[in-house]
Amino acid sequence: MAARYALNKNKYLLDPEVDRLEAILEKDFSNSTRDVLALQLALRTGARATEILELRHVDLNAYDGTLFIRGIKGSNDRELPLPPLLFERLVEYAKTADRKEALFPIGYHRLRQIWDWYRPVPKKFHSLRHTFAIRLYRKTKDIRLVQVALGHRNITNTMIYADYVYSQQELRKLIL
Repeated sequence: MAARYALNKNKYLLDPEVDRLEAILEKDFSNSTRDVLALQLALRTGARATEILELRHVDLNAYDGTLFIRGIKGSNDRELPLPPLLFERLVEYAKTADRKEALFPIGYHRLRQIWDWYRPVPKKFHSLRHTFAIRLYRKTKDIRLVQVALGHRNITNTMIYADYVYSQQELRKLIL
């Protein structure tokens, strides 16, 4: 039997690190709109790097203010609401991008370089996905909602977030 994936604080951004990242991104928005939007989307949707890079104009739903994400690695497609300001900025940015190309016409390695430039702490790009999931679970306590938002086909993959948040909260109660 394979060992279960375990989360720890090195695999997601802590709240002060998220605050720092958001401040850095907001400050640089007008200088590097494309790069900032790609990172903000990763943080606000939990999308994988490849899913961000495959986004197209048709994936923006102006009626609902949602973004359609095509799942990869056997995961489900999903449609997620975006904060209004982020959606508005994404629509404005999309107007400047070639409609035939991806919204972010860069490669995976370039996206990783962008992350390395902006990241507030030396954590992987995938930490944005874990951050999104943990924050969503803490806010809702709804593991099924987290499963849908991440596009997991099997809830077992999603349970790491509930297990982690629960164990941290319970240990804090017992020890402190």
